[in-house]
Amino acid sequence: MARTKTVYICQNCGAQSPKWLGKCPSCGGWNTFVEEIVEKKKPGPAVAANLASNQPLTLENISTEKMERISVGITEFDRVLGGGIVPGSIVLLGGEPGIGKSTLVLQMALGLKNKKILYVSGEESLQQIKLRAGRLGLGGGNCLFLSETSLENVLAQTGHVNPHLLIIDSIQTLSTETIESSPGSVTQVRECTSAILKFAKQNHIAVILIGHINKEGNLAGPKVLEHIVDSVLQFEGDTNYLYRILRASKNRFGSTNELGIFEMRGDGLREILNPSEQLISKVSDDVSGTAVAATIEGIRPFLIEIQALVSSAAYGTPQRSSTGFDLRRLNMLLAVLEKRAGFKLLTKDVFLNIAGGLRINDPATDLAVICSILSSNIDIAIDHKICFTGEVGLTGEIRGVNRIEQRIAEAAKLGFNKIFIPKLNKGFDSSKFSIELEKVSRVEEVFRKIFG
Repeated sequence: MARTKTVYICQNCGAQSPKWLGKCPSCGGWNTFVEEIVEKKKPGPAVAANLASNQPLTLENISTEKMERISVGITEFDRVLGGGIVPGSIVLLGGEPGIGKSTLVLQMALGLKNKKILYVSGEESLQQIKLRAGRLGLGGGNCLFLSETSLENVLAQTGHVNPHLLIIDSIQTLSTETIESSPGSVTQVRECTSAILKFAKQNHIAVILIGHINKEGNLAGPKVLEHIVDSVLQFEGDTNYLYRILRASKNRFGSTNELGIFEMRGDGLREILNPSEQLISKVSDDVSGTAVAATIEGIRPFLIEIQALVSSAAYGTPQRSSTGFDLRRLNMLLAVLEKRAGFKLLTKDVFLNIAGGLRINDPATDLAVICSILSSNIDIAIDHKICFTGEVGLTGEIRGVNRIEQRIAEAAKLGFNKIFIPKLNKGFDSSKFSIELEKVSRVEEVFRKIFG
Protein backbone atom coordinates (compact mmCIF):
# COMPACT_ATOMS: atom_id res chain seq x y z
CA MET A 1 0.00 0.00 0.00
CA ALA A 2 1.52 3.30 -1.08
CA ARG A 3 1.72 6.10 1.44
CA THR A 4 1.12 9.70 0.40
CA LYS A 5 2.77 12.75 1.85
CA THR A 6 3.11 16.36 0.87
CA VAL A 7 6.34 18.25 0.33
CA TYR A 8 7.11 21.80 -0.76
CA ILE A 9 9.06 22.06 -4.02
CA CYS A 10 10.75 25.18 -5.42
CA GLN A 11 9.33 25.95 -8.87
CA ASN A 12 12.63 27.45 -10.03
CA CYS A 13 15.26 24.87 -9.09
CA GLY A 14 13.30 21.86 -7.77
CA ALA A 15 14.64 21.98 -4.20
CA GLN A 16 12.42 20.19 -1.67
CA SER A 17 11.51 21.18 1.87
CA PRO A 18 9.20 19.54 4.44
CA LYS A 19 7.70 22.96 5.23
CA TRP A 20 6.98 26.17 3.34
CA LEU A 21 9.85 28.63 3.07
CA GLY A 22 9.64 32.22 1.91
CA LYS A 23 13.07 32.13 0.28
CA CYS A 24 14.59 29.11 -1.43
CA PRO A 25 17.98 28.29 0.15
CA SER A 26 19.24 26.80 -3.13
CA CYS A 27 18.43 29.39 -5.81
CA GLY A 28 17.47 32.37 -3.65
CA GLY A 29 14.01 32.77 -5.21
CA TRP A 30 11.21 34.30 -3.16
CA ASN A 31 7.74 32.72 -2.83
CA THR A 32 8.64 29.84 -5.15
CA PHE A 33 7.69 26.89 -2.89
CA VAL A 34 4.49 25.07 -3.85
CA GLU A 35 2.93 22.15 -1.98
CA GLU A 36 2.83 18.91 -3.98
CA ILE A 37 1.70 15.38 -3.19
CA VAL A 38 4.37 12.68 -3.37
CA GLU A 39 3.73 8.95 -3.26
CA LYS A 40 6.18 6.71 -1.42
CA LYS A 41 5.99 3.14 -2.62
CA LYS A 42 7.30 0.19 -0.69
CA PRO A 43 10.30 -1.44 -2.31
CA GLY A 44 9.33 -4.48 -4.34
CA PRO A 45 11.32 -7.57 -5.26
CA ALA A 46 14.53 -6.97 -7.19
CA VAL A 47 14.12 -7.16 -10.96
CA ALA A 48 16.64 -9.32 -12.76
CA ALA A 49 18.61 -7.55 -15.49
CA ASN A 50 18.26 -8.82 -19.05
CA LEU A 51 21.71 -8.87 -20.62
CA ALA A 52 20.33 -9.71 -24.05
CA SER A 53 18.12 -6.61 -24.33
CA ASN A 54 20.81 -3.94 -24.49
CA GLN A 55 24.46 -4.70 -25.15
CA PRO A 56 27.48 -2.41 -25.55
CA LEU A 57 28.79 -1.93 -29.11
CA THR A 58 31.95 -0.70 -30.75
CA LEU A 59 31.95 2.31 -33.05
CA GLU A 60 32.15 0.07 -36.12
CA ASN A 61 28.94 -1.74 -35.15
CA ILE A 62 26.89 1.40 -34.46
CA SER A 63 24.55 2.28 -37.32
CA THR A 64 23.97 5.93 -38.28
CA GLU A 65 21.50 5.39 -41.12
CA LYS A 66 18.63 7.06 -39.25
CA MET A 67 20.67 10.03 -38.01
CA GLU A 68 20.50 12.26 -41.10
CA ARG A 69 19.41 15.76 -40.14
CA ILE A 70 15.91 16.93 -40.94
CA SER A 71 15.91 20.31 -42.68
CA VAL A 72 12.91 22.28 -41.40
CA GLY A 73 12.74 24.45 -44.52
CA ILE A 74 13.64 27.67 -42.65
CA THR A 75 17.22 28.66 -43.43
CA GLU A 76 17.71 30.71 -40.27
CA PHE A 77 16.41 27.91 -38.04
CA ASP A 78 18.62 25.31 -39.74
CA ARG A 79 21.66 27.59 -39.37
CA VAL A 80 21.19 27.95 -35.61
CA LEU A 81 20.82 24.18 -35.14
CA GLY A 82 23.86 23.42 -37.29
CA GLY A 83 22.09 22.17 -40.41
CA GLY A 84 18.76 20.81 -39.18
CA ILE A 85 17.22 18.67 -36.45
CA VAL A 86 18.83 15.33 -35.62
CA PRO A 87 16.29 12.45 -35.39
CA GLY A 88 15.84 11.37 -31.81
CA SER A 89 16.91 14.74 -30.41
CA ILE A 90 14.85 17.20 -28.36
CA VAL A 91 14.94 20.93 -29.04
CA LEU A 92 13.63 23.29 -26.35
CA LEU A 93 12.41 26.64 -27.72
CA GLY A 94 11.83 29.39 -25.14
CA GLY A 95 10.79 33.01 -25.33
CA GLU A 96 8.58 35.72 -23.88
CA PRO A 97 4.80 35.58 -24.33
CA GLY A 98 3.70 36.95 -27.69
CA ILE A 99 7.19 36.92 -29.20
CA GLY A 100 6.18 34.46 -31.96
CA LYS A 101 7.19 30.97 -30.78
CA SER A 102 3.95 29.30 -31.86
CA THR A 103 3.96 31.22 -35.14
CA LEU A 104 7.49 30.05 -35.90
CA VAL A 105 6.83 26.36 -35.29
CA LEU A 106 3.48 26.51 -37.11
CA GLN A 107 5.14 27.98 -40.19
CA MET A 108 7.76 25.26 -39.89
CA ALA A 109 5.18 22.48 -39.55
CA LEU A 110 3.07 23.63 -42.49
CA GLY A 111 6.11 24.38 -44.64
CA LEU A 112 7.50 20.83 -44.58
CA LYS A 113 5.83 18.95 -47.41
CA ASN A 114 7.87 15.73 -47.51
CA LYS A 115 7.81 14.90 -43.78
CA LYS A 116 5.06 13.67 -41.49
CA ILE A 117 4.57 16.04 -38.54
CA LEU A 118 2.42 15.82 -35.42
CA TYR A 119 1.62 19.18 -33.81
CA VAL A 120 0.32 18.81 -30.24
CA SER A 121 -1.15 21.92 -28.66
CA GLY A 122 -2.18 22.14 -25.04
CA GLU A 123 -2.86 25.87 -25.15
CA GLU A 124 -5.05 26.26 -28.25
CA SER A 125 -7.95 24.30 -29.66
CA LEU A 126 -7.88 22.89 -33.17
CA GLN A 127 -10.20 25.66 -34.35
CA GLN A 128 -7.86 28.34 -33.01
CA ILE A 129 -4.89 26.71 -34.75
CA LYS A 130 -6.81 26.70 -38.02
CA LEU A 131 -7.65 30.38 -37.63
CA ARG A 132 -3.97 31.16 -36.96
CA ALA A 133 -2.92 29.20 -40.05
CA GLY A 134 -5.53 31.07 -42.08
CA ARG A 135 -4.11 34.42 -40.97
CA LEU A 136 -0.66 33.26 -42.03
CA GLY A 137 -2.00 32.06 -45.39
CA LEU A 138 -0.61 28.57 -44.88
CA GLY A 139 -1.92 25.10 -45.53
CA GLY A 140 -0.41 21.64 -45.45
CA GLY A 141 -1.54 18.05 -45.83
CA ASN A 142 1.34 16.28 -44.07
CA CYS A 143 0.89 17.96 -40.68
CA LEU A 144 -1.50 16.38 -38.18
CA PHE A 145 -2.86 18.45 -35.28
CA LEU A 146 -3.87 17.24 -31.84
CA SER A 147 -5.23 19.22 -28.90
CA GLU A 148 -4.25 17.23 -25.82
CA THR A 149 -2.72 17.76 -22.37
CA SER A 150 -2.36 14.15 -21.20
CA LEU A 151 1.16 12.78 -21.68
CA GLU A 152 -0.07 9.19 -21.98
CA ASN A 153 -2.49 10.12 -24.79
CA VAL A 154 0.16 12.16 -26.59
CA LEU A 155 2.66 9.29 -26.55
CA ALA A 156 -0.01 6.81 -27.65
CA GLN A 157 -1.04 8.98 -30.61
CA THR A 158 2.58 9.62 -31.51
CA GLY A 159 3.32 5.90 -31.55
CA HIS A 160 0.29 5.31 -33.78
CA VAL A 161 1.11 8.13 -36.23
CA ASN A 162 4.92 7.58 -36.14
CA PRO A 163 5.84 11.09 -37.36
CA HIS A 164 9.26 12.36 -38.37
CA LEU A 165 8.83 15.43 -36.15
CA LEU A 166 6.79 15.94 -32.96
CA ILE A 167 5.98 19.50 -31.84
CA ILE A 168 4.57 20.12 -28.35
CA ASP A 169 3.16 23.56 -27.48
CA SER A 170 3.88 23.78 -24.64
CA ILE A 171 5.64 21.43 -22.21
CA GLN A 172 4.13 23.27 -19.22
CA THR A 173 0.62 22.22 -20.26
CA LEU A 174 1.34 18.47 -20.26
CA SER A 175 0.71 16.29 -17.23
CA THR A 176 1.10 12.62 -16.44
CA GLU A 177 -1.32 10.54 -14.39
CA THR A 178 1.50 8.92 -12.41
CA ILE A 179 2.04 12.19 -10.49
CA GLU A 180 -0.68 14.02 -8.59
CA SER A 181 0.81 17.52 -8.82
CA SER A 182 -0.71 20.19 -11.05
CA PRO A 183 0.39 20.78 -14.69
CA GLY A 184 3.35 23.13 -15.01
CA SER A 185 4.88 22.18 -11.67
CA VAL A 186 8.52 21.21 -11.40
CA THR A 187 7.73 17.54 -10.92
CA GLN A 188 5.32 17.37 -13.87
CA VAL A 189 7.66 19.19 -16.26
CA ARG A 190 10.60 16.99 -15.29
CA GLU A 191 8.73 13.70 -15.55
CA CYS A 192 6.98 14.61 -18.82
CA THR A 193 10.23 15.69 -20.45
CA SER A 194 12.02 12.54 -19.30
CA ALA A 195 9.25 10.35 -20.72
CA ILE A 196 9.30 12.21 -24.05
CA LEU A 197 13.10 11.89 -24.18
CA LYS A 198 12.94 8.12 -23.70
CA PHE A 199 10.21 7.76 -26.31
CA ALA A 200 12.07 9.95 -28.84
CA LYS A 201 15.38 8.07 -28.46
CA GLN A 202 13.73 4.67 -28.85
CA ASN A 203 11.72 5.63 -31.94
CA HIS A 204 14.18 8.11 -33.57
CA ILE A 205 11.61 10.90 -33.58
CA ALA A 206 12.77 14.52 -33.51
CA VAL A 207 10.93 16.63 -30.92
CA ILE A 208 10.49 20.39 -30.53
CA LEU A 209 9.26 21.54 -27.11
CA ILE A 210 8.00 25.08 -26.57
CA GLY A 211 8.75 26.30 -23.06
CA HIS A 212 7.61 29.30 -21.04
CA ILE A 213 9.99 31.69 -19.32
CA ASN A 214 9.73 33.26 -15.89
CA LYS A 215 9.85 36.94 -14.99
CA GLU A 216 13.67 36.84 -14.79
CA GLY A 217 13.85 35.77 -18.43
CA ASN A 218 14.95 32.19 -17.72
CA LEU A 219 13.20 29.06 -18.88
CA ALA A 220 10.46 28.08 -16.44
CA GLY A 221 10.75 24.76 -14.68
CA PRO A 222 13.69 22.98 -13.08
CA LYS A 223 17.22 23.60 -14.29
CA VAL A 224 17.49 19.88 -15.01
CA LEU A 225 15.10 20.48 -17.94
CA GLU A 226 17.90 22.19 -19.88
CA HIS A 227 20.22 19.26 -19.12
CA ILE A 228 17.72 16.69 -20.39
CA VAL A 229 17.19 18.24 -23.85
CA ASP A 230 19.79 18.27 -26.62
CA SER A 231 19.38 21.89 -27.75
CA VAL A 232 18.09 25.03 -26.04
CA LEU A 233 17.00 27.88 -28.29
CA GLN A 234 16.02 31.37 -27.16
CA PHE A 235 13.64 33.43 -29.29
CA GLU A 236 14.38 37.03 -28.35
CA GLY A 237 13.20 40.46 -29.34
CA ASP A 238 11.11 43.40 -28.27
CA THR A 239 7.43 43.24 -29.13
CA ASN A 240 7.65 46.94 -30.02
CA TYR A 241 10.16 46.16 -32.79
CA LEU A 242 9.83 44.05 -35.91
CA TYR A 243 12.98 41.98 -35.56
CA ARG A 244 13.31 38.68 -33.72
CA ILE A 245 16.57 36.85 -32.96
CA LEU A 246 16.94 33.10 -32.53
CA ARG A 247 19.97 32.07 -30.44
CA ALA A 248 21.26 28.71 -29.21
CA SER A 249 22.43 28.60 -25.60
CA LYS A 250 23.05 24.83 -25.82
CA ASN A 251 23.53 22.59 -28.84
CA ARG A 252 24.94 19.07 -28.66
CA PHE A 253 25.03 18.73 -32.43
CA GLY A 254 26.40 22.11 -33.49
CA SER A 255 27.74 25.50 -32.53
CA THR A 256 26.14 27.85 -30.02
CA ASN A 257 27.54 30.96 -31.72
CA GLU A 258 25.06 31.11 -34.59
CA LEU A 259 21.96 33.27 -34.66
CA GLY A 260 18.99 33.69 -36.96
CA ILE A 261 17.16 36.94 -37.61
CA PHE A 262 13.45 37.19 -38.47
CA GLU A 263 11.04 40.02 -39.14
CA MET A 264 7.54 39.86 -37.67
CA ARG A 265 4.95 40.82 -40.29
CA GLY A 266 1.21 40.58 -40.61
CA ASP A 267 1.50 37.29 -42.51
CA GLY A 268 3.95 35.71 -40.08
CA LEU A 269 7.71 35.62 -39.63
CA ARG A 270 9.97 36.38 -42.57
CA GLU A 271 13.63 35.40 -42.72
CA ILE A 272 16.21 38.18 -42.93
CA LEU A 273 18.89 36.58 -45.08
CA ASN A 274 20.93 39.80 -45.37
CA PRO A 275 20.38 41.75 -42.15
CA SER A 276 23.02 44.38 -42.97
CA GLU A 277 20.87 45.95 -45.66
CA GLN A 278 17.91 46.13 -43.28
CA LEU A 279 19.80 47.57 -40.30
CA ILE A 280 21.67 50.37 -42.05
CA SER A 281 19.20 51.33 -44.77
CA LYS A 282 18.18 54.59 -43.08
CA VAL A 283 21.61 56.02 -42.29
CA SER A 284 21.67 59.70 -43.24
CA ASP A 285 24.78 61.67 -44.16
CA ASP A 286 23.75 64.88 -42.43
CA VAL A 287 22.72 63.52 -39.01
CA SER A 288 25.23 63.50 -36.16
CA GLY A 289 25.47 60.74 -33.58
CA THR A 290 25.34 57.74 -35.94
CA ALA A 291 28.12 55.30 -36.85
CA VAL A 292 28.14 51.92 -38.57
CA ALA A 293 29.87 48.95 -36.92
CA ALA A 294 31.03 45.77 -38.67
CA THR A 295 30.20 43.01 -36.20
CA ILE A 296 30.22 39.21 -36.09
CA GLU A 297 27.62 36.93 -34.53
CA GLY A 298 28.79 33.34 -34.71
CA ILE A 299 30.34 33.05 -38.16
CA ARG A 300 27.94 35.55 -39.69
CA PRO A 301 29.13 39.12 -40.40
CA PHE A 302 26.70 42.00 -40.62
CA LEU A 303 26.69 45.75 -40.23
CA ILE A 304 24.59 47.62 -37.68
CA GLU A 305 23.89 51.26 -37.01
CA ILE A 306 24.92 52.71 -33.65
CA GLN A 307 22.92 55.76 -32.52
CA ALA A 308 24.08 58.08 -29.74
CA LEU A 309 22.65 61.24 -28.22
CA VAL A 310 24.69 63.48 -25.93
CA SER A 311 22.97 66.43 -24.27
CA SER A 312 23.43 68.67 -21.25
CA ALA A 313 22.22 67.07 -18.02
CA ALA A 314 18.90 68.50 -16.92
CA TYR A 315 19.34 67.19 -13.36
CA GLY A 316 22.24 67.02 -10.95
CA THR A 317 23.25 63.48 -11.85
CA PRO A 318 23.88 62.77 -15.58
CA GLN A 319 21.90 59.90 -17.08
CA ARG A 320 23.49 56.91 -18.78
CA SER A 321 21.12 54.75 -20.79
CA SER A 322 21.68 52.10 -23.45
CA THR A 323 19.40 49.84 -25.50
CA GLY A 324 20.95 46.72 -27.00
CA PHE A 325 24.41 47.46 -25.57
CA ASP A 326 25.91 46.60 -22.18
CA LEU A 327 25.50 49.62 -19.89
CA ARG A 328 28.60 48.76 -17.86
CA ARG A 329 30.70 48.66 -21.01
CA LEU A 330 29.23 52.02 -22.06
CA ASN A 331 30.35 53.53 -18.74
CA MET A 332 33.82 52.10 -19.29
CA LEU A 333 34.06 53.64 -22.77
CA LEU A 334 32.93 57.01 -21.42
CA ALA A 335 35.67 56.80 -18.80
CA VAL A 336 38.22 56.08 -21.55
CA LEU A 337 37.05 59.15 -23.49
CA GLU A 338 37.34 61.23 -20.31
CA LYS A 339 40.77 60.00 -19.23
CA ARG A 340 42.62 59.16 -22.44
CA ALA A 341 41.06 61.44 -25.06
CA GLY A 342 40.30 64.48 -22.90
CA PHE A 343 36.57 64.82 -23.64
CA LYS A 344 34.55 66.10 -20.68
CA LEU A 345 31.32 64.12 -20.52
CA LEU A 346 30.76 64.15 -16.75
CA THR A 347 28.02 66.78 -17.02
CA LYS A 348 26.36 65.28 -20.11
CA ASP A 349 23.50 62.83 -20.53
CA VAL A 350 24.49 59.95 -22.82
CA PHE A 351 21.93 57.74 -24.56
CA LEU A 352 22.93 54.84 -26.80
CA ASN A 353 20.77 52.68 -29.06
CA ILE A 354 21.37 49.75 -31.40
CA ALA A 355 19.08 50.28 -34.39
CA GLY A 356 16.46 47.61 -35.00
CA GLY A 357 16.11 46.51 -31.37
CA LEU A 358 19.04 44.08 -31.57
CA ARG A 359 21.30 43.18 -28.64
CA ILE A 360 24.99 43.01 -29.54
CA ASN A 361 27.76 41.51 -27.37
CA ASP A 362 30.64 41.81 -29.83
CA PRO A 363 33.42 43.99 -28.30
CA ALA A 364 34.43 45.04 -31.83
CA THR A 365 31.56 47.56 -31.76
CA ASP A 366 33.45 49.69 -29.21
CA LEU A 367 35.08 51.88 -31.87
CA ALA A 368 31.76 52.70 -33.54
CA VAL A 369 30.18 53.44 -30.14
CA ILE A 370 32.77 56.03 -29.09
CA CYS A 371 32.74 57.62 -32.57
CA SER A 372 28.95 58.01 -32.48
CA ILE A 373 29.14 59.52 -28.96
CA LEU A 374 31.76 62.04 -30.02
CA SER A 375 29.84 62.85 -33.21
CA SER A 376 26.77 63.72 -31.17
CA ASN A 377 28.81 65.65 -28.61
CA ILE A 378 30.40 68.00 -31.17
CA ASP A 379 27.38 67.80 -33.53
CA ILE A 380 29.38 66.78 -36.60
CA ALA A 381 28.06 63.99 -38.77
CA ILE A 382 30.22 61.03 -39.81
CA ASP A 383 30.33 60.17 -43.51
CA HIS A 384 27.76 57.43 -44.08
CA LYS A 385 30.23 55.58 -46.34
CA ILE A 386 32.59 54.93 -43.39
CA CYS A 387 32.28 52.02 -40.97
CA PHE A 388 34.28 50.90 -37.93
CA THR A 389 35.46 47.74 -36.22
CA GLY A 390 37.75 47.49 -33.21
CA GLU A 391 37.85 46.86 -29.48
CA VAL A 392 38.80 49.76 -27.21
CA GLY A 393 41.06 49.03 -24.24
CA LEU A 394 41.30 50.93 -20.96
CA THR A 395 44.51 52.63 -22.05
CA GLY A 396 42.84 53.99 -25.18
CA GLU A 397 44.44 51.53 -27.60
CA ILE A 398 42.49 49.86 -30.43
CA ARG A 399 42.80 46.12 -29.92
CA GLY A 400 42.61 43.54 -32.68
CA VAL A 401 39.41 41.67 -33.52
CA ASN A 402 38.73 38.21 -34.92
CA ARG A 403 37.66 37.40 -38.49
CA ILE A 404 38.70 40.76 -39.79
CA GLU A 405 38.54 39.64 -43.44
CA GLN A 406 34.85 38.73 -43.15
CA ARG A 407 34.05 42.13 -41.65
CA ILE A 408 35.93 43.96 -44.41
CA ALA A 409 34.29 41.86 -47.14
CA GLU A 410 30.81 42.57 -45.76
CA ALA A 411 31.48 46.33 -45.69
CA ALA A 412 32.84 46.25 -49.24
CA LYS A 413 29.82 44.27 -50.46
CA LEU A 414 27.43 46.91 -49.12
CA GLY A 415 29.23 49.74 -50.90
CA PHE A 416 31.24 51.36 -48.08
CA ASN A 417 34.27 53.39 -49.18
CA LYS A 418 36.40 53.18 -46.00
CA ILE A 419 36.62 51.01 -42.90
CA PHE A 420 38.63 51.75 -39.76
CA ILE A 421 40.36 48.60 -38.50
CA PRO A 422 42.92 47.95 -35.72
CA LYS A 423 46.56 48.21 -36.75
CA LEU A 424 47.21 45.02 -34.76
CA ASN A 425 45.21 42.97 -37.29
CA LYS A 426 47.84 41.70 -39.72
CA GLY A 427 48.51 38.64 -41.82
CA PHE A 428 45.89 39.10 -44.55
CA ASP A 429 46.02 40.34 -48.13
CA SER A 430 44.48 43.81 -48.18
CA SER A 431 44.84 44.19 -51.95
CA LYS A 432 41.93 41.84 -52.66
CA PHE A 433 39.41 44.25 -51.10
CA SER A 434 37.85 47.10 -53.04
CA ILE A 435 37.53 49.27 -49.92
CA GLU A 436 40.03 51.62 -48.32
CA LEU A 437 41.50 50.26 -45.09
CA GLU A 438 42.35 52.83 -42.42
CA LYS A 439 44.54 51.19 -39.78
CA VAL A 440 44.55 52.88 -36.36
CA SER A 441 46.08 52.09 -32.99
CA ARG A 442 44.73 54.80 -30.62
CA VAL A 443 41.34 56.47 -30.11
CA GLU A 444 42.89 59.93 -30.49
CA GLU A 445 44.18 58.92 -33.93
CA VAL A 446 40.67 57.90 -35.00
CA PHE A 447 39.19 61.23 -33.90
CA ARG A 448 41.81 63.26 -35.75
CA LYS A 449 41.24 61.35 -39.01
CA ILE A 450 37.45 61.68 -38.84
CA PHE A 451 36.89 65.17 -37.46
CA GLY A 452 40.27 66.80 -38.12
